[in-house]
This record gives sequence, structure tokens and C-alpha cells, in this order.
Amino acid sequence: MMALLKLLEGIRFPAGDSVFFAITYLGEEITFMALAIVVLWCINKRAGFYLLTVGGVGTVLSQWMKIVCRVPRPWVLDPEFTIVERARAGAGGYSFPSGHSQMSVGLFGGIALWWKKTWVRVTCIIICILVPFSRMYLGVHTPQDIAVGALCGLGAMLMLYSFFRDDRGHAVRICFAAITAFAVAFAVYMSVTAFPADIDLENLHEAEGNAFKLLGMAAGVWLSWEIDRKWLHFETKAVWWAQVLKTVLGLALVVGLKSLLKAPLLSVMAAGPADLIRYFVMAVAAGVLWPLTFRFFGKLGKKE
Repeated sequence: MMALLKLLEGIRFPAGDSVFFAITYLGEEITFMALAIVVLWCINKRAGFYLLTVGGVGTVLSQWMKIVCRVPRPWVLDPEFTIVERARAGAGGYSFPSGHSQMSVGLFGGIALWWKKTWVRVTCIIICILVPFSRMYLGVHTPQDIAVGALCGLGAMLMLYSFFRDDRGHAVRICFAAITAFAVAFAVYMSVTAFPADIDLENLHEAEGNAFKLLGMAAGVWLSWEIDRKWLHFETKAVWWAQVLKTVLGLALVVGLKSLLKAPLLSVMAAGPADLIRYFVMAVAAGVLWPLTFRFFGKLGKKE
């Protein structure tokens, strides 16, 4: 399990550390959220909901596996093993499976599956290879971690594709219901399970937070899809500079809500329910509230 990591440890060099540290950000939650939302707002609405759902399914599955399997990070398994130190901050929680691998394969694999252009597919496939490899190069995941993480993303990507691509409304609704139920089950599991007394408390608290965040996100994306399908019907088209303005202001709103809601909610309730509400509001803001402005942005730059 550690043989490949030790081989990579022996060939690291400063420039390579910087390159792979940059590449690994393509598997971060913030990258997934930003890119999926840009697709939703500016390019293809069905594809945007598809990518958000793929990320949600893969993340619930991988996060649940993390807390059930509770596999330590490589540097814990082998105290003599060293990692690229600046990657440590982004390597929270247990090691198995790799969340970055799951997120990057689900996101960029989903983009490659949706858009048939050769350059898009080649670029996305390269990213799907480089991000998991970067996690091993940096020393924060084993080959088993990245393989199972990638399979989580790949499975979600393939399972959901035809439902969203063919706009099969009833089937999509069943998918959302199943995903939300799965997220509820994860949150309940984290709330009622009697974990061992010697469990790493930092990793446990991270898993608890993720369970409620994912439930809030799943419910919010489902509600947004239902509202758009029945009443909103927002359009993604606008001139390029209006798209940029729409994206920058909208992402500022979503990220701002994530930060601004945290302290007020924590002052009146426990962390789990607070995270659930916060991520639900973020999802509804991205899928319903901000799209209410798209008619205005669509008119910008048009001659009367």
C-alpha cells in the first residue's frame, strides 16, 4: 500500500510540489461548487443540475465510507513517511476513500460525458487522471484511497447521466428523493451511532458536519429543481460580459451566505442543524433566488 507513495516521495522536487499542489485544487469542494454553478447559470441548466447531483451522490457515499472504515492517513500508518507539508491543511478527515478523486472524476468525468467535443473530453480525462495522482504525489492518499474515490465519482456520473440528459422528469424526481433519503440516513447514522471511545474526535466532528451539510445541499438542490421545472424556468443565455457579471455577483452571494449565516445559526442551535440550514439556503439561493435576476441579465447588451 505504501510502496508507490514512498517511490513518489523519493522523486519529489520543489517545482513538482508546486505543480501538483495547484492541480489538487481541481478536486476541492469550492472548485466543484463554482464550476457546477457556472454551468447551471450560464451554459446548460440540465447539465448543471446533473453535475450538482453527481457531486452530492459521490460525496455522501465517500464520506460515509470514510467514517465506517476509519482508515488513517498515510503518515499515520507509517510515521517515517513524509508528505508535502503544505498539503496537510487540505487533508482533513480519514483517508479512505479520496474525496478529491471522487469529486474530480464526478465533475470532470460528467462534463466529458455531457459534451462530446474532443478537446473537452481530452482535457477532462487528463484532469481525472492528474488530480488523483496529485493526491498520491503529495503523500495524502494511498492508491486504494484514490481508486475507490474515483469509482464513487464514476459510478454516480454514469448512474445519473441518462436521467438528466433525457430530461426524464419523474425519474429525476425519484433520483432526488433517493439521494435525499440517503443523506438523511447518513445524518441519522452519525447522530445515533455509538463510536469507539478512542476514535479521532477531529475526524468524527468533520464527518458529523459533512453529514448535515450534504443533507441540506441535497434537499436544497431538489427543491430548486422542482421550483424551476414548475414555475421559474430560468434562461441561461446572456451576452458574455453579462454572464461574467452574473457569475461574479452570484458566487459572491452564495459564498457570502455560507460565511454570514454561520455565526447567527450557531448562536441559536447545534452545529449539525446549523450546517443543514446553511447549506440548504445556499443551494436555494443558487438554484432559485439568484436565477430570478437572469431575465434582467439576459436583456443587458441587447438593442431595443
